[in-house]
Parts: sequence; C-alpha cells; structure tokens
Amino acid sequence: MDNNAVPTKGNLIRAKNSLKLAKQGYELMDKKRNILIRELMGLVDQAKDIQDEIRTTFTTAYAALQKADMELGINAVADVARNVPVEDTVEVKTRSIMGTEIPLVRYDAATRAPAYAFYSTKESLDIARVSFEKVKDLTIKLSAVENSAYQLAANIKKAQKRANALKNITIPRYEALTKDISNALEEKEREEFTRLKVIKRMHS
Repeated sequence: MDNNAVPTKGNLIRAKNSLKLAKQGYELMDKKRNILIRELMGLVDQAKDIQDEIRTTFTTAYAALQKADMELGINAVADVARNVPVEDTVEVKTRSIMGTEIPLVRYDAATRAPAYAFYSTKESLDIARVSFEKVKDLTIKLSAVENSAYQLAANIKKAQKRANALKNITIPRYEALTKDISNALEEKEREEFTRLKVIKRMHS
C-alpha cells in the first residue's frame, strides 16, 4: 500500500498541498500556453504581410531586371551582379518568451553603394537593385519570423501536453486521494466517538 494513501492527518495535509500545487501548475501552464498562442498568432499575421510584400517586390524587381537586360544586355547585367558583395552582416541571437527561445536576427540594413557606375547604366538597373535589396531585407525578416513561429508552436504543444496531464491525471488523482483520506478519517472519528460512548455507558 502507498504510504501516502494511509489515512493519517499528515498524509491528508500532504495530499491537499500536492493538489494545490497541481492546480497552480495547471493555471500557470494554461496561462503560458495562451500567451504563446497570442504571440504565435501575431507572428502568423506578420509572416503573411511580409510574404505579400516579398511577392509584390519580386514582381517589381524582375520586371526592372528584364528591362535592364534589354537596355544594357544580359552579359552587362551579369557582370554587375557578379560584383554585388555577399551579405555577411547577418547575426542571429535569441530572446525568451515565457521560457521559449526564439531567434532574433540582426544585420546591417544600411543601403550599400551600387557596384557599378551610374553613367554607364540605366534607371531600370537601379530599380532592380533597390528592389532586390528590399527582397533580401524582407527575406531575412521572414526567416526570423517563421523560425520564431516554429519554436512557439513546438512549445505550445509541450505546454498543452503538460496542462492536459495535470488536468486529466494529476489533479483528479490528488482530488480522489484527498477525498479517500478525508472519508477514512471521518469514519475513524465516528468509530472512535461510538467507542467512547460505549465506554462511557459502561462506566455510568
């Protein structure tokens, strides 16, 4: 027999304390889950807005690039593209939301000088360059948002699992234990009261 289930006042106090802790744990886990869900919904909306902006900017960029190919020649545009520096300023750190580590992407978003001379090119190439720079910035932001959403979703699932375990297993178990011990102690008290009455009658 589980010693914690033995009907004593000490075990009753322990069972009640455990029940109280389990209920507090459930409330905290449920609160954490709701906060993470709100954060996730915000990120989903944010990702959608960024994706729409990327789509629009890509359309502008490719239209300008096609025009530049026609005005300057594909080889000339390809030469310019080869001189575009590689993006190496991206830095990934993390921040915590209710114990969930999500990526925080930082990079140098300052506009870089074009890798070509203005006098030898056309406006279409400038539009393409600026548009693709914007696509790069948006893509970096989107990657951070989508990774954050993935981490939050994974932790929401964990929080839900723990909350369910507390609500459906731990809390009912301690409620039943508390009730059983209370009933057993009450029965003991009734038996003791009856016994004392019998003894008193015998001595009267």
